[in-house]
Amino acid sequence: MRRRLRLLSVWNAVEMPAATPPPRRSADRRSVTRGRTVRRSVAAILVMAVAASGCVGTDGGAIGRRDDRREVRAEGRSDGSGRAPDGDGPTSETDAPTTTTEPRPPADTLTMKKFTQISGDISPKSVVASGHGVVTAQNMMYTHTVTAYDSDGKLIATVPDSVTLSDFGIDKPGVYKGAPVEAAFTPDGGHVYVSNYSMYGPGFSEGKDKCSPGDGTTSSYLYRISTKSWKIDQVIPAGAVPKYVAVTPDGTRVLATNWCTWDLTIADTETGKVLKTVKIDGRYPRGIAVTSDSSTAYVAVMGGSDVARVDLASGAVSYIRNVGLGPRHIVISPDDRSLYATLNKGGQVAKIDTATGRVVSRVATGTQPRSADISTDGTALYVVNYEDSNISKFRTSDMKVLMKEPAGHHPIGITYDDFTGRVWVANYSGTIDVWDEVPADGAGDGTGTTTTGPTAAAATSEGSGG
Repeated sequence: MRRRLRLLSVWNAVEMPAATPPPRRSADRRSVTRGRTVRRSVAAILVMAVAASGCVGTDGGAIGRRDDRREVRAEGRSDGSGRAPDGDGPTSETDAPTTTTEPRPPADTLTMKKFTQISGDISPKSVVASGHGVVTAQNMMYTHTVTAYDSDGKLIATVPDSVTLSDFGIDKPGVYKGAPVEAAFTPDGGHVYVSNYSMYGPGFSEGKDKCSPGDGTTSSYLYRISTKSWKIDQVIPAGAVPKYVAVTPDGTRVLATNWCTWDLTIADTETGKVLKTVKIDGRYPRGIAVTSDSSTAYVAVMGGSDVARVDLASGAVSYIRNVGLGPRHIVISPDDRSLYATLNKGGQVAKIDTATGRVVSRVATGTQPRSADISTDGTALYVVNYEDSNISKFRTSDMKVLMKEPAGHHPIGITYDDFTGRVWVANYSGTIDVWDEVPADGAGDGTGTTTTGPTAAAATSEGSGG
């Protein structure tokens, strides 16, 4: 009976809430010993409970192998889309994240450190980050694919550009191939739109770099790819040789510049219907930047020296003239106050005041600057210099070159990944370089790691720099 009472006392000590402690006994040696036993029992039970629940990391998530592609991240999903699957979100207070992430230091105070290089059967013309833990590379007609990677550069999916157009209401029987050039994610990361340089199959001809409206260059299409299934689920008609593609921040419209018809396609993302085709005054429209309120698109007119300003509601167009020679790519600051345009022929980057349309500065960057991207906080601008095979990092406040980093041969596309703060660069020769942004005292030797595979044949550069 005494043993049973002792066991009952231990059970009560474990189960009784802290607010109502068990009755105190006389402080003789036996009660002190019993108290120690209770505390040891409680500690043992707690240790066993923690062990049963699995190892927990310092961020509140289960510790797993970094190379496990089925790992579900705190903000990601197991299929690599970077979104929580339907019904898989937190279901109770115990499931909800309890930790917060410290804000990153300003990007212009950090130093680029090589993280990895990706190779394989790729010929990337561009790389684009979703902001939700996924990056895609568009591999043109050289491999006829889009490849998708997680935020650490591990391959998630390879999406062929083959499509049965008749499945999408287009009166063209049979299977056709595309040639993925650029991409743009929807704001939630659930889909990615891809422009196709040209289509391959009966009735289509290959696109050209030197062309004009009415010269017989056939039109092409935009694809929408689901990041859940990694399948093409929407096809939108565009003009001839669509190059750049952008999704408005409100997610309602997708835009594409058509290189050979010198116009801008504006389509509804829900229905896939073309809303407007806006004529651009100038040869070879390419880069697009959209204001945060989704009202205005800026278009770089690469065949001249201007930037077009398009009212997306009315389709009205005005121009910022004499920006510089060969504006190719254009990005906008988070506060919408500044545009940054790469000047492919001039070897410069132009900073433009959006309120006045005035060029604030033109700064030398390198030979044939192609693409650019801006950090999420707007403090740093990253530019790839195609013929120099390097990257320039600028401080946007005064357009000072902070550093130059060697890249692979012919860097042509670049993206800043808000999910990690990393910078990704597409090298047209068949690799992708990835950099961390770290405090200056943690830069290390910059050697990083390499992810290898069978390399594709080197892609030929487009003569126009498009």
